[in-house]
Amino acid sequence: MKIAIDKLLIIVLAITTLNCGSQKQKVFRPKEIYKSKHLIITQITKNSFEHTSFKKTNDFGNVSCNGLIVTNNNEAIVIDTPTNEKSSKELIHWIKETLNCKINAIVPTHFHDDCLGGLKVFQENDIPSYAYLKTIKFAQENKFTVPENGFSDSLILKVGDETIIAKFFGEGHTKDNIICYFPYEHVLFGGCLIKARNASKGYLGDSNVKDWSKTVKRIKKEYQDVKVVVPGHGDLGDKKLLDYTIKLFKTQ
Repeated sequence: MKIAIDKLLIIVLAITTLNCGSQKQKVFRPKEIYKSKHLIITQITKNSFEHTSFKKTNDFGNVSCNGLIVTNNNEAIVIDTPTNEKSSKELIHWIKETLNCKINAIVPTHFHDDCLGGLKVFQENDIPSYAYLKTIKFAQENKFTVPENGFSDSLILKVGDETIIAKFFGEGHTKDNIICYFPYEHVLFGGCLIKARNASKGYLGDSNVKDWSKTVKRIKKEYQDVKVVVPGHGDLGDKKLLDYTIKLFKTQ
């Protein structure tokens, strides 16, 4: 009887090991699928892509700036434009030709040019633009291209059979910074509100440092099932980026 039990235990352990191995294989590994001088596109899940463009700055050098593309059933939504019109044209062309997707919307997550620097190109391509009301106000005041459709607090947009949520949780990097969440794949685009691992505090000229940690704590509480977190600059990660940002801006 003991021999039979031992054999059964070995079989159970073997099946468990196989199942664990299968689960590990299902984990999506980000892969760079497009690269030019001005634009990099990385697939981060089956239906989500990070776009990265570049901006020359006096204080931080040539800075990489991230945005997000989410897709479903040949439709796409873009979160943040690339930093300029040239790279925005390149991104739109790639989405249409490579992904074969209709772009339903562009959503800048705040008023800085690393979020809406290429907005004019999207509007010229008849792509609807949506932004938090304060973002529209600040864009107008700074004489930037202005998003066409405003929302207060939150907005839900359809992409194929799925949705993406744009929501304001509070001030931080700017007074208008929002985040976007793609529930279908548990992907959070934090924009410049969320910092990459080991990143510095960055540009604080329009920030509310006092409220920053509180804002990110609200996001963490709201989206406890988040799996992928994309910051505005630097490498993507998981929910640990939320913890890092909270700690970085924690006030005594």
